[in-house]
Amino acid sequence: MSLSRVALGSLVLVGLALYGCGQKPDFVAKPEPWRASEERSCLAGNGPGNSPYITARASLGGPNDACGAIRPFEMSAADRGRVMLRPAATLRCEMLSPVDSWVREVVEPAALRHLGAHLVELKVAASYGCRPMNNISGAKLSEHGHANALDISAFHLADGRSVDVKSGWNGDARQRAFLRDVHDGACNHFTTVLGPLADAHHRDHFHMDLAHHGRDGTYRVCK
Repeated sequence: MSLSRVALGSLVLVGLALYGCGQKPDFVAKPEPWRASEERSCLAGNGPGNSPYITARASLGGPNDACGAIRPFEMSAADRGRVMLRPAATLRCEMLSPVDSWVREVVEPAALRHLGAHLVELKVAASYGCRPMNNISGAKLSEHGHANALDISAFHLADGRSVDVKSGWNGDARQRAFLRDVHDGACNHFTTVLGPLADAHHRDHFHMDLAHHGRDGTYRVCK
C-alpha cells in the first residue's frame, strides 16, 4: 500500500482529545474532495459580495483537516441587514446565499402570512462546531464541523413576539402553520433540513445544511 493511500486511510477515523472542559467525543471523518472544490468555486465567484453584515474570519482549518473551512465568514444579518442573526453565525461561503434567500423568500413571507408581523431576528442555536453528529461519540463528523450547517431555535417578530421551535411546533394554529411553512420552505434551499419530526435531537430547533446525499450528491433529506 502506498504512503498516499495510508495517509488517506488515516483520515477515516479522527480522534480528538478535548471537548470544552471534558473529554471530546471522537468522530468519523473521511476525505470528501467536493467540499474544497465547491468552496473554492464559491470564493472565486461573487462569494458573499460586499456586505457589512458578512465578514471574513481567520481560517478554521484547511480542507485537508477534519474540521473547518478555507475561508469562513461571520454572518450577523440577512435580507440586507433587516433580519439579525444572534449570535452571528460562522459559515462557509456556500451557506451564505441559501440562508439569505431562505430568510427573504420563505421566513419573512410566512411571518406576514400567518402572524401578521415582520421578522426581525433569528436565534442561532449553532453554526460552526468541530464535533460529531448530535454530539454522539463515534458518529460521523457533523456538517457543523465544516461550517456547513445552521441551527435556528426561535424567530423574533417586529411586534415583540417570539416563536420558538420547541413550544411553537405544537403551539397554537398560527405558530404551527408558520413553523411548518418555514421548515418545508427550507427544503428548497438546503440539502438537509431536520426539525421536531426528525428525531429527539431536533425537537427544539431546525437544522439546515448543504451536505451531499446519495451516489451523485443531489438527494435531499427533509424531515
